[in-house]
Amino acid sequence: MTTEARKIRLIMELRQEGITDTRVLSALERVPRERFVLPSFEDQAYANTALPIDQGQTISQPFVVALMTSALELGPRMKVLEIGTGSGYQAAVLAHLCRRVYTVERYPTLLRTAERHFKELGLHNVTTRLGDGNLGWPKQGLFPRIIVTAAAEEPPPGLLEQLEIDGIMVIPLGAPGFSQELVRIRRTEDGFESEHLLPVRFVPLVTGVAQNV
Repeated sequence: MTTEARKIRLIMELRQEGITDTRVLSALERVPRERFVLPSFEDQAYANTALPIDQGQTISQPFVVALMTSALELGPRMKVLEIGTGSGYQAAVLAHLCRRVYTVERYPTLLRTAERHFKELGLHNVTTRLGDGNLGWPKQGLFPRIIVTAAAEEPPPGLLEQLEIDGIMVIPLGAPGFSQELVRIRRTEDGFESEHLLPVRFVPLVTGVAQNV
């Protein structure tokens, strides 16, 4: 089966699983997922499954990427803060749907690889930073949308502070080794409202920046 045929099959599968946002499906169709997986897993790039990448991290299942992206309710003029660049795949999908993506990664090697992919694909609206994702990116001001691709026990206060009024954060919540829930948090004039979306399994959100990796 050709790469294009595998991609079409995946998009059809996502539709059957309830992903109906045509802009999100179009973005997934435009991003070559095979660029973001390890060479040994290239033949599985369009399987609807998570795959391992370097540093013990993972590239998320396409269904989860599509669901999280849909849950953000993105507009084309928005800027998005992503916590956990990882392979860069999620940021590449977001780049087709919003004005600018700011993405933070704690592993230098992962960030360098993702930056290379962004450059090769001509994704000039992605801005990267090596840092502690728990702290966000305060110098960029408030964000209308924040997406977190690692699980925290509680929403990091620094990220909540960087969410605009009427803004949305999508984040997996749960302690390591226990069940996790994907949660959509909306900031209101009075505080924060949470909506549980589905059970998930993500690597933990870790503090600090990894050294020499």
